Amino acid sequence: MEKQLIECVPNFSEGRDMAIIKQITDEIESVDGVCLLDTDPGKATNRTVVTFVGEPENVIEAAFRGIRKAAQLIDMSKHKGEHPRIGATDVCPLIPIQGISMEETAVYAVKLAKRVGEELNIPAYLNEYAQPDKKRSNLSIIRAGEYEGFFDKIKLPEWKPDFGPDTFNATAGGTVIGARDFLIAYNVNLNTKSTRIANRIAFDVREAGRVVREGNPYTGKIKTDENGKPVRIHGKLKHVKAIGWYIEEYRMAQISINLTNCRETQLHRVFEECRKSADERGARVTGSELVGLIPLQPMLEAGRYFLEKQGLSTGASEEELIWSAVKSMGLDELGPFNPQKKIIEYLLQDALEEKLISMSIKTFVNETAANSPTPGGGSVAAAAGAFGVALGTMVANLSASKRGWENRKAEFSPWAEKGQLLKDKLLTLIDEDTRAFNAIMNAFGLPKDTEGQKATRKTAIQNASKHATEIPFRTLQTAVNAIPLLQEMVNKGNPNSLSDAGVGAACLLTAIQGAWMNILINAQGLDDKAWATDITAKAQKLIQEGHSACNAMITEVENRLRG
Repeated sequence: MEKQLIECVPNFSEGRDMAIIKQITDEIESVDGVCLLDTDPGKATNRTVVTFVGEPENVIEAAFRGIRKAAQLIDMSKHKGEHPRIGATDVCPLIPIQGISMEETAVYAVKLAKRVGEELNIPAYLNEYAQPDKKRSNLSIIRAGEYEGFFDKIKLPEWKPDFGPDTFNATAGGTVIGARDFLIAYNVNLNTKSTRIANRIAFDVREAGRVVREGNPYTGKIKTDENGKPVRIHGKLKHVKAIGWYIEEYRMAQISINLTNCRETQLHRVFEECRKSADERGARVTGSELVGLIPLQPMLEAGRYFLEKQGLSTGASEEELIWSAVKSMGLDELGPFNPQKKIIEYLLQDALEEKLISMSIKTFVNETAANSPTPGGGSVAAAAGAFGVALGTMVANLSASKRGWENRKAEFSPWAEKGQLLKDKLLTLIDEDTRAFNAIMNAFGLPKDTEGQKATRKTAIQNASKHATEIPFRTLQTAVNAIPLLQEMVNKGNPNSLSDAGVGAACLLTAIQGAWMNILINAQGLDDKAWATDITAKAQKLIQEGHSACNAMITEVENRLRG
């Protein structure tokens, strides 16, 4: 069964005293099974964004300890900073990462908020997916009035906390705990110190837009509708919240952005719309910065977007796409951008036990040769498939950029993109195969002293063996799905790279045959013979297709190379 992982991103109202920040993160790390991914303090905002991940119970225990320590160390009556806030732990969202639904994550958010309110006497509000009352689920609505205004606000019946006392805590303030999708905190840098210009750009791009004013669009009286509510002109981008501010540390104005749905509104589009708006107002975007972490996908999408604008192949590797995104959006203007420390999937490699694909080739080969059963044939089969697809992708990229073939970029670039996706799937299966074998060994290690223990152990062994059969089947499927890429490159790709396409086909053949042998050895010990028969029958059909296609390609390449 896939391990459940959630991410927690508490924002603490201290960004200048590193000793206080360290005490808080030490409390978080004191919980076994929690991996601290990032600590991002901001001096001007006087706020630190902390990111950690783990299994749900461990995460909410770590969050509770962090909130408790922050309440002990931070005195909100003395706090000043650029960012809106209501408490020592201003917000504490939980985000589903792996093997868990949003609904399940919301249950953990409620459990954490209840404990914070009852045990720490801190007013706790639920928001986003954890809040059943949608009138008070929006963070900006909850936080309106900020710390200073909450002493009166909390007395209003409609703002009674979900948990905890209905009197405001003078030193710790209050906190907002919820469950949400991944939020990208993103600042766009301007070549001006004017917060007025920054705010106008923010109004242009944010979903809420700007209020309509009578007469002067900036200083005139706010126009209202028949219900007395301000009339608004909505901005260009959905799922974008933005304000302008001046950061003394950098001596520049920024547009501070929260992007709440990067699937529907891509990060590079946010950057581009800010750039266009700045140009229209006589300012210039000089770069941008990420606060906290970002998923891999938005970075890859941005990299492809800017490569496409340059007329280059979009089927580049992850590393090249990330480099393109970083340089195009100026993510390294204010400091180095290290993908290994900013992209969540890379930081999660240890938590997800993605160890083999992080090794050098030399280390991986030596590890395979050691007197240990892992990595074994299943992992090596997946690795062979990854090399095969990589070679096909290389030929596609070389063909897309071949001198004289400029008009064929649109033909080869999509093949290169597809190849990158297939290659990455096979890379994941390298570690997944080893994890599956280790799960079988763990099942065999379960106690068997009583009849109940024996039954539990037997069930665990059978379930782990099924999973260990499914993994090479996925390797087989992925390798067969890569055959059209290699066929296209053998038949139409850059003729100077014909041998590379041929070696790619040979690698796919190895992956297909290797996966088949691992399916057979893992299926033979299954008690569920119907399931075993079904998966081997499906695999046999794929084997026949894969053998025939790969052998045909290899023969074609050999014949053409002989002339």
